Amino acid sequence: MTTTEPTPAIRTPVQRAAMPLAVLTGLFVVAVTMRGPFVAVAPAIGEIQRDLDIGSGTAGLLTSIPVICFGLATPLVLVLTRRSGINASVYIALAIMAAGILLRSAGGLTAALTGTLVLGFGITIGNIVIPAIIGRDFPGRTTQVTGYYTAAINIGALSATSLGAPLTDRLTWRGALAVWVLIVLIAAVAWAFAVPHTQERLVRNPPAQETDTTPLWRRKLVVGMVLAFAGQSFSYYGITAWLPTLLSDEQGLTAAQAGGSSAFFQALALVAAFGVPFLINRGVSGRAALLLVCACWISLPLGLAFAPSLWVLWSCLGGFAQGGGFTVIFSVVVARAVSTDDARRMSAAVQGIGYVLGALGPMMVGAVHSATGTWNVPILVIAGMIVLMAAGGSAAIGSRTSDTLSGRRTPWKSGTRTTDRRGR
Repeated sequence: MTTTEPTPAIRTPVQRAAMPLAVLTGLFVVAVTMRGPFVAVAPAIGEIQRDLDIGSGTAGLLTSIPVICFGLATPLVLVLTRRSGINASVYIALAIMAAGILLRSAGGLTAALTGTLVLGFGITIGNIVIPAIIGRDFPGRTTQVTGYYTAAINIGALSATSLGAPLTDRLTWRGALAVWVLIVLIAAVAWAFAVPHTQERLVRNPPAQETDTTPLWRRKLVVGMVLAFAGQSFSYYGITAWLPTLLSDEQGLTAAQAGGSSAFFQALALVAAFGVPFLINRGVSGRAALLLVCACWISLPLGLAFAPSLWVLWSCLGGFAQGGGFTVIFSVVVARAVSTDDARRMSAAVQGIGYVLGALGPMMVGAVHSATGTWNVPILVIAGMIVLMAAGGSAAIGSRTSDTLSGRRTPWKSGTRTTDRRGR
């Protein structure tokens, strides 16, 4: 199948050099806002409970509502982004996030929960459109840029975790959470500088994009990536919620020491965000990269079950895996999409189901622990989800030796591409 190339806008050498850097910077700053505003609740949770006079279960909604929203709001977001366009959708996401952040800090429990819901909806929009932007504006470099995106998400989460307590002490929990509106405004400015350099603005009269009309549920790639991301999300949120408690119970660590385990787990995601693209750029296939990530992932629950004294090692390997899993899954989705719209639809399907199951992870792990009175059974449930991730993802990616994510072939060419539909 051949396609007609759109006529590109004429760019000077300076514009050609600035284009990827401007867009990459804009995406990076926007991505920092994608987890930090709701992760910031955790360090302030004690003060929030005292001020609003609520229990732990209700307080937990302030962190679980956004994750549930990531899944359930996806169909509505898909309609919104189709009508507004990709670039404008980023502005819409940031505006909604800013409104949610301010509302959350403005009143009592109702305002806090409503603001959290609004915030979750705004972040959901970003979740859907950013992979599409990466595929559209960085053809041939999707894995590397997805790694930067993953790193930025984790930098935002780490910043919220490390700065949350000091800010709460100085500004109260309302001020500490409201500070994130400044980061969102900075992201909007960064995106405004990026927009003139995006393909949506540079390409004049783009042709109608190629599409795959096969229903998503009948596409092998989509089904497999849904299973892979479900395993990734379930494991990530299950471990994040219960690892400190498990180490406190099983290893006798203090609250501070157990909390430090989360730092290992989160920080190693940054290593994977850059390390996995490095491996892929050296010729490692997408399937091999996924299986490597899953091997590191499963070492965490199995290691805690059979060699718990080495928890630092298992936390580091699991942290590497949780950053690498996100990078590999969405690199595959973007690289196999036939157009920006196809990437947006596949990303929505994968995240919609994956995040719903991810939100169930903490509840299921906690319920199994309560029912069995031990931690081995619930963490083996997590191990089972990682096996699902490996099986679903590797089957979807397939074993085609020519199918690498290294950038040696250009996934999309100015909005369109020639595609081989085998395995789809």
